[in-house]
Amino acid sequence: MAEHDLIDRTRTLGEHATDARTTSSTAAALAPVVVGGRRMTIEEVVAIAQHRAPVTLNADPAWRARIERGAAFLRRHLASGATVYGVTTGYGEACVVDVPMALVEALPLQLTRYHGCGMGAYLDDGQTLAVIAARLNSLAYGLSGVRPVLLERLADLINHRVLPRIPSEGSVGASGDLTPLSYVAAALAGERDVLFRGAQRDARGVWAELGHAPLELAPKEGLALMNGTAVMTGLACLAFARADHLTRIAARLTALSTVALDGRAAHFDARIFAAKPHAGQAEAAAWIRADLAGRADTPGHRLQDRYSVRCAPHVIGVARDALSWVRRDIENELNSANDNPLVDPDSEQVLHGGNFYGGHIAFAMDALKTAVANLADLMDRQFALLVDDKFNNGLPRNLSGAAPARAPINHGFKAVQISSSAWTAEALKLTMPASVFSRSTESHNQDKVSMGTIAARDCLRVIELTEQVAAAHTLAAVQALRLRVRGNASTPVPVPLAAFADSVNAQSPFVDEDRALEHELRALTARIAACALMDTAREKVDEEGSDARDR
Repeated sequence: MAEHDLIDRTRTLGEHATDARTTSSTAAALAPVVVGGRRMTIEEVVAIAQHRAPVTLNADPAWRARIERGAAFLRRHLASGATVYGVTTGYGEACVVDVPMALVEALPLQLTRYHGCGMGAYLDDGQTLAVIAARLNSLAYGLSGVRPVLLERLADLINHRVLPRIPSEGSVGASGDLTPLSYVAAALAGERDVLFRGAQRDARGVWAELGHAPLELAPKEGLALMNGTAVMTGLACLAFARADHLTRIAARLTALSTVALDGRAAHFDARIFAAKPHAGQAEAAAWIRADLAGRADTPGHRLQDRYSVRCAPHVIGVARDALSWVRRDIENELNSANDNPLVDPDSEQVLHGGNFYGGHIAFAMDALKTAVANLADLMDRQFALLVDDKFNNGLPRNLSGAAPARAPINHGFKAVQISSSAWTAEALKLTMPASVFSRSTESHNQDKVSMGTIAARDCLRVIELTEQVAAAHTLAAVQALRLRVRGNASTPVPVPLAAFADSVNAQSPFVDEDRALEHELRALTARIAACALMDTAREKVDEEGSDARDR
């Protein structure tokens, strides 16, 4: 990664906001994401979630005609007296219950209403936008029997920031994210509350303000909106971006800790990683090596640093390599028709199956949270070395910067390291896989379920805790670097690390006398999470610009 990109990752949220108004790179990020007839990427979902990109439906007449053909075929199929699950029958175990034609039109709204039983914290704005983008993209594959107007209204939710209040709890991740997605469907129908322009509003009133009547859901449209994996997939896209960022931070902090501990750069020699050719491991080592460029090892010091430093590329590399297949599975799910039944406009058949099953996302999130928790453990172990004067090669106990006369009553980063260990322990505790806790539900119709949404929520919580560990480690490692230089002014500090330390100190000054660090930790944790998502969106734009230049 280029040096300026790594330094960018320490910038304040205010600087990011300024960039959004002033730089041509970020201006390009506001180009609409085209939905329909193409694959959507994780980076595009992140850009939508961060209010950095609106969406637009594909202008290709052939794509729109295919959507219309699916809805038209379903109408003809029903008119012929055919039986279609969830359209002329009840839902789930009630598929044996016939719905009279006089009630078919009322059935979709009934589905949204009885699923309005979610609990727990509400998804935040970015998560809600990611969920809507995932559902819109799935339905745009033209295998769900929905009308173009439904896709247009989903796009309106994104572009006008009409955000359904979606409770996070209540999905078992098979038969789709039924309960949380019922809040999206209800919002389209003008029911329940939404957030709009910073206020909680009645959905019907918001549609009126936007010049639209609430959508009257056609047969199958309630089921098409709800019977899919959009919640777990949208959350997984955000988790991916933040996990990717954490691998880069862990590499940067390993380099910083190496200098602060007066450790050995030789541990990251490219020849070592060529001998064990895991791509992610070599990538992490290359990042650390670039940060340490020009550093010469001190003769006579410990021949081998402890594992948390020496083996850092091996730990980070597991996460890097996992991200490659996690991306594959998230983007395959994102770009799939995952409701039931499918309505094929080409063969004019209704296909009853189980594409709503979220097993791939569940397993990906279970694996990713384990890889990320290992990053928390790695950073916490490095932090422990920094504060312990038995292992930190001459730094003050607990990284106290106090003058000698005040040293007896100053404790530096002692409590921060205790808190870091608490956050790490909680992250590690949450690595129990959610996907193995399938529960038989709904009269044993849904008797094997994925738990994908719980896995995605757990993964985001592990990431949040790990970002807190990263923030604590960052402040401590920068303090340790300053103390090392103060003790030996001739200590060589590679340029990327010096710039990184300066940017951190601009927001959190050197700790000479003990002070409460909560607000600085909270601010830095927020910056880490926000920069992860914003930089992901920017990288997408940079890649597209490069592709355009190549063409």
